[in-house]
Amino acid sequence: MRSKLFVPGARRELFAKALATQADAISFDVEDSVVHDAKGAARDQIAEFLRSDALRGRDKIIIVRVNAPGSHHFEGDLMAFACPQVALLNLPKIESAAEVHAAVAVLEAAEARNGVQQPIRLLLNIESAKGLRQAPDIVAAHPRVAGLQLGLADLFESAGIDREDPRNRHAALFSMRMAAAETGAFAYDSAYPDVSNDAGFRAEALEAKRLGYVGKSCIHPRQIALANEVFRNDELDIAQARRIVAAAKSAAVEGRGAFLLDGRMIDRPYLRRAEALLAEADRAS
Repeated sequence: MRSKLFVPGARRELFAKALATQADAISFDVEDSVVHDAKGAARDQIAEFLRSDALRGRDKIIIVRVNAPGSHHFEGDLMAFACPQVALLNLPKIESAAEVHAAVAVLEAAEARNGVQQPIRLLLNIESAKGLRQAPDIVAAHPRVAGLQLGLADLFESAGIDREDPRNRHAALFSMRMAAAETGAFAYDSAYPDVSNDAGFRAEALEAKRLGYVGKSCIHPRQIALANEVFRNDELDIAQARRIVAAAKSAAVEGRGAFLLDGRMIDRPYLRRAEALLAEADRAS
C-alpha cells in the first residue's frame, strides 16, 4: 500500500475518478473533510457506492476513515461501512487500548447485523501526544489492528512543533514505528498538506521509507506518483533478498545459522527482512 488517496465523502463526483488513479488504496472519508451537517448524507452515498458494481473487478484496497470512537456518528458509520468491500476501517483520534476494545465491540455488532464473514481489520490514527505515548498498548490491544497511521498535522500543530524540522519529524516517526514493530503491524506515513510542494512531500516520504514505513497518504492525485516511486520495491533490493534467502538455505543444510554473503555477515534478522521484502513483492505483483 505505497499510496493511499483520501476522497471526501461529500464529493460523490470524485469517487469514480479516485478509482481510476494509480493509488494502491482509496480512503473514503467522513471525518475531517465533511462538515457536521453533511456527515449523514456522505455516509449514505459512500455506503451505496461501496455496494454498487463500481468496485467490481477493481484492484484497490478500500478503506473508510470514520468519525472518532465515542462521537455521535461512530456507531452509524460502522453499521454503514461494515461490508465485505472494505478492507480496513481507519479510526481517528485513538488514545488508548480501551478505546480500541470498545470500537471492536461496536464493529463486531455491525458485522453480525450485516452478515460480514471476514473480520474487518483496523488502521488506527496516532495524532495526539497521549496517543503517541500509548501507541505500544494501542497497537497490541486487539488482533484486528493491522497498522498505525501517523497524523503529524494534529500532533504537531496542537503543540506548536515545527514540522519542517526533520529532527522533529524523525522523533515522531521513529517512536510510532517502534511501537508498530512490537506486534509486526505496519506503520503508515502522514498526509502532506502542501499539494504544490513535491520536494517537501518527497522529503517526508523518503524519511518514512528509511524508517520502515510502507506508504504515505495522499490528499491529491498529483501526490500518488511520488508516493508510488518512493515506496516501490527496488529491483536490486529484491534480487539481493532472493540471494540472501537462497544462501540461508544452503547454510542451513551445513548447520550454519549465520554466514557471509559478499563479505557481510547474515543471520536471522537479515533473513527475516529479506523474506518480508519478497513477500511484499509477491503481493504487489
